[in-house]
Amino acid sequence: MKAVFALCFFFSLSMPAVLTAQALPPTPPLPFPGASTEGTAGIPTQAPLIPFVDLSVRNPTSGQEVAFSVQLLLLLTVLTLAPSIFILMTSFLRISIVLDFVKRALSLQQVPPNQVILGISLFLTVFVMWSTFERIYTNSVRPLSEGTISVSEAYREAEAPLRIFMYNQMRANPENIRLFMAMRNLPRPESLADVPTYVLIPAFILSELTIAFKIGILLFIPFIIIDMVVASALMSMGMIMLPPVMISMPFKLILFVLVDGWGLLTDQIVRSFVIDR
Repeated sequence: MKAVFALCFFFSLSMPAVLTAQALPPTPPLPFPGASTEGTAGIPTQAPLIPFVDLSVRNPTSGQEVAFSVQLLLLLTVLTLAPSIFILMTSFLRISIVLDFVKRALSLQQVPPNQVILGISLFLTVFVMWSTFERIYTNSVRPLSEGTISVSEAYREAEAPLRIFMYNQMRANPENIRLFMAMRNLPRPESLADVPTYVLIPAFILSELTIAFKIGILLFIPFIIIDMVVASALMSMGMIMLPPVMISMPFKLILFVLVDGWGLLTDQIVRSFVIDR
């Protein structure tokens, strides 16, 4: 009986609130900015202006459209290969390898990060290759954009400064050019014009790797001497369990800072390139 009485009492308390809620009129929806007041949906009459992009594919109607399609395809191919071209056909290869050698010679693992090393290599490459890039823009890119030369002429004008730059780095030691010319059974060239580009590029890559490793060996020698001195001192004091690298790294950093290592290194790297100004 108590449970029935409590249930009836609770139902009597909730009935006025239900009746009051049913008696109230429905609340109209809040209109959106710029929305129509008619109806209850409140949908904006003017939707935000969003640009519509339409990419249609159709058959070419003339030979010029076919040529333009081929040119566009070649341009996309060049853009895809642009990172490889920039890394292997410029001074970026030598600079990045030398800076990585410096990092390893100083026994540094995370400082400076690889992104910083690549950024330094990028801007030093732009500094070294600026005259070459300027000739490419003046003789190839700008006339092509103005329509005064064709794509084939623009390609030859852009290729010539890069070929000259690559050959200048191997002029003192053209052994790599002879190697690749011999592997292709090509006759001995009389001038740079007789060396194909597909021979000049791999020869330049091997030459840059060789020069970068030679510079890296010269950089390692003073730091190896410091490691040997520290290791001998620790052995004589009986501290065999103490890693010599932990003790030698501060001395190598002090030596590198005192001799202005970054300035000397940058100066010698830039001077190691043969640049036509």
